[in-house]
Amino acid sequence: MSYTIINPATESIVTTVEATTVEATDAAIARASRAQREWVAVSPADRGRLLRRFADAVDDAIEELAGLEVQNAGHPLGQARWEAGHVRDVLEYYSATPERLFGRQIPVAGGLDVTFAEPLGVVGVITPWNFPMPIASWGFAPALAAGNAVVLKPAEWTPLTSIRLAELGLEAGLPEGLFQVLPGKGSVVGERFVTSETVRKIVFTGSTEVGSRIMAGCATQITRVTLELGGKSANIVFADSDLEKAAATAPYGVFENAGQDCCARSRILVERNVYDRFMELLEPAVQGVVVGDPTAEGTEMGPLVTASHRDRVAAFVPDERDVAFRGTAPTGLGNWYPPTVLTPARDARAAREEIFGPVVSVFPFEDEADAIEFANASSYGLSGSIWTRDLSRGIRVARAVEAGNLSVNSHSSVRYSTPFGGFKQSGLGRELGPDAPLAFTETKNVFIAVDPYPGATGTVLTTPASPEGA
Repeated sequence: MSYTIINPATESIVTTVEATTVEATDAAIARASRAQREWVAVSPADRGRLLRRFADAVDDAIEELAGLEVQNAGHPLGQARWEAGHVRDVLEYYSATPERLFGRQIPVAGGLDVTFAEPLGVVGVITPWNFPMPIASWGFAPALAAGNAVVLKPAEWTPLTSIRLAELGLEAGLPEGLFQVLPGKGSVVGERFVTSETVRKIVFTGSTEVGSRIMAGCATQITRVTLELGGKSANIVFADSDLEKAAATAPYGVFENAGQDCCARSRILVERNVYDRFMELLEPAVQGVVVGDPTAEGTEMGPLVTASHRDRVAAFVPDERDVAFRGTAPTGLGNWYPPTVLTPARDARAAREEIFGPVVSVFPFEDEADAIEFANASSYGLSGSIWTRDLSRGIRVARAVEAGNLSVNSHSSVRYSTPFGGFKQSGLGRELGPDAPLAFTETKNVFIAVDPYPGATGTVLTTPASPEGA
């Protein structure tokens, strides 16, 4: 059975994609298991070399991949190019892993004790529709580098770049079956990943609701799981900060990818004595966000991914309630929604729930303690920003806010060389950074008995030796 892919900016048909059945999923998992046994037998140096070839193939296809993402997900062209380049960078970073998966030698009596980082086998990666390329690479690159095979189910709405990445892997020389992309329904392909005895780990990025169900399913077979889920991140602006910079950058901390970002700073908390001034500075910054044709070079924000998702976002702003001001967006064909700033009560729905669109709420706070308390008054804890010129305050607040990824005087959340993940209902486990491949391995401990040295007396020292004359 096939389904149709729609361009979110033009509402035109891009292509049709064949949906993977349960039977085809089982066959792919079996192929992956066979390929993994061959892959782990390849020398570490050659595995690293193949991953670098894969990175080179992605680099050669950046314009092609970016064009696909513009058509499929509505990402602005400049952003889509960055995302394709990010996949290349992640592959290059983890191509060093095969030769650096060091075990340890642990001192013990009677022999030699060593550890090995053994691959799990087959890893199932389930990716979201908001960042199809980068988030896919966060799963498949370290998993492959650690010696595993990967079966990847992209979001039903946005499968095109993932399909192409798997083709590029084959063209670069990866063994047949090692990295497969299986488009289709989560209730079919994703569910089979969870219930399969051959899939040893699930990596899922998506909603907290679905992540909870996946975690419960994985518990049946004690399948390992990494979850990157929702967010309601706070952007905390203190009175002593560079207010002009904080206001100018705030839109890009929430409206990037049309707010379809788990890390979006969708709550802006501003110290009360500068709240009015901040709002004066924020309005022109929001109205300056360039929303429009994602194929145009200067576009900063494109459409929402589907019409149904646009309607869901709009439902958070009934009858223009609590709207302070808006930016602009095209009218007519396309899933457009303008950048929108709300000033709701702290207990309003828009203040508590993840909107996943270009809507941000601004709240005053009284002091540092109040800012921390409100920032933490959420079931989520993924990301956030802190704006202050006081270094001590920046460190205090960063330590106190319950979130996995924080930045001071910036909105940076994700670097491939540093760990990424959430607190509370924002997820479980960490992706990226130097330790990510270890999450795709088991530690095996091996003790090797060593015969005593010939002539050894076997005497054991039971009391500390004393210096002569003591």
